[in-house]
Amino acid sequence: MPYCITDLKLQTLDLQDNELTGKIPDSVSSWTELTELNLARNRFTGEIPPTLGSLPALLYLDLSGNLLSGKIPEDLKKLRLNQFNLSDNFLNCRVPSGFNHEYFVTGLLGNPNLCSPSLEPLPPCPRIKPATLYVIAIITSCFLLLIGSLVWYFRTHSKFVSKIRRPYKVTSFNGSSSAKSRYSHFLKCIIGTGGSGRVYKLKLKTGQTVAVKRLWGVKREAEDVFKSKTELLSRIRHGNIVKLLMCCSGDEFRILIYEYMENGSLGDFLHGDKCAGLADWPKRFTIAIGAAKGLTYLHHDCQPPIVHRDVKSNNILLDAVADFGLAKTFQITVGDSGGGAAMSLVAGTHGYIAPEYSYTLKVTEKSDVYSFGVVLLELITGKTPNDPSFGENKNVVKWVTEVALSSSSAQFVAQIVDPRMKPSASDLKEIQKVLNVALQCTSAFPINRPSMRKVIELLKDQW
Repeated sequence: MPYCITDLKLQTLDLQDNELTGKIPDSVSSWTELTELNLARNRFTGEIPPTLGSLPALLYLDLSGNLLSGKIPEDLKKLRLNQFNLSDNFLNCRVPSGFNHEYFVTGLLGNPNLCSPSLEPLPPCPRIKPATLYVIAIITSCFLLLIGSLVWYFRTHSKFVSKIRRPYKVTSFNGSSSAKSRYSHFLKCIIGTGGSGRVYKLKLKTGQTVAVKRLWGVKREAEDVFKSKTELLSRIRHGNIVKLLMCCSGDEFRILIYEYMENGSLGDFLHGDKCAGLADWPKRFTIAIGAAKGLTYLHHDCQPPIVHRDVKSNNILLDAVADFGLAKTFQITVGDSGGGAAMSLVAGTHGYIAPEYSYTLKVTEKSDVYSFGVVLLELITGKTPNDPSFGENKNVVKWVTEVALSSSSAQFVAQIVDPRMKPSASDLKEIQKVLNVALQCTSAFPINRPSMRKVIELLKDQW
């Protein structure tokens, strides 16, 4: 492969079955927009370049059927892959921990010198010799002794530091000085509680009403992460995304302050006592377009792209998307700064979570697309994602799919549509088209789901 190829700006590179030789260039890191790399069944030699792990958009990687050798780079764990295939090469040594899952087995077969402690049918890795364990034990003991000494030193000096430490820090993103002095009064009005925190309604002396969210699971070492993420999110200005006004942080708390949306959430209207306000299909469709525009902005117009992580009807406030990636981001074990960092807690809400999360524990833009598809099905059916009427172990995606398979196309929409809408014949035709978009979004395979930009195009075709 010529090294100058890395000077090109590529989104897809498919060179399979071409008898190409040589090494894969290290400079592939310049392909920042590449989503698919297929070099299968050539004669590439050398090692897999670790720089492949730095490609932020890569979803499809197939290097099978070559003459590649060496280790599987640890950096490949950073990728958010929907397709992974390194089979039939000459890779050796232990499979990295991030790939010790049955999902990756077929992509590792045919490398006779690969081993894994738990992944069948790969051979088990040889045990470490006792002498080696002895050396490791000595090194570990010395390391722990050093760490203990450092902990003792900082603890004995921390009382001097604590005397000058401020109890909290306030960062304002709109210059609101009055909010700084009033944030402690929010305890009087709780308006919601969820997995990421508790939300309060607060009226300032200026007359402005704000929504205040106190996050769960605060850890002092996450301060820098919290600050950098909120500064990024504070720069977002879009008509379909709720504005973050400021944040407050201290040793024991993290607080986010948003503009307040008076009319509540889409979930309130669909499943609460406000349903009369969304009795017709055109209003529901308008809300779907607004939410899609907000997600498209996060995925395609923000740098770096922002993954919402918890798209659901309760986070869609009229025409705005709220709670995007904040608490969910801060309750993870951050392995890197990308959107695919491995989670320590579940990201998302039951019924909206994409199926691949169960084995990858990673959230990507395609996870948001799946969740948005569930919201579209909510708008069409008027049912919650896990409505008891679906039966045991069924969600709205499975229910709609089963009805589609057992009904004629003419009966299908009429069977699942929310009867409270009383749709006209033209509404039913439009609903049928939006339903097709929803089913694409909720495909079991991420690679088959459209991007949010494509979703907007598909929805506007129905307008």
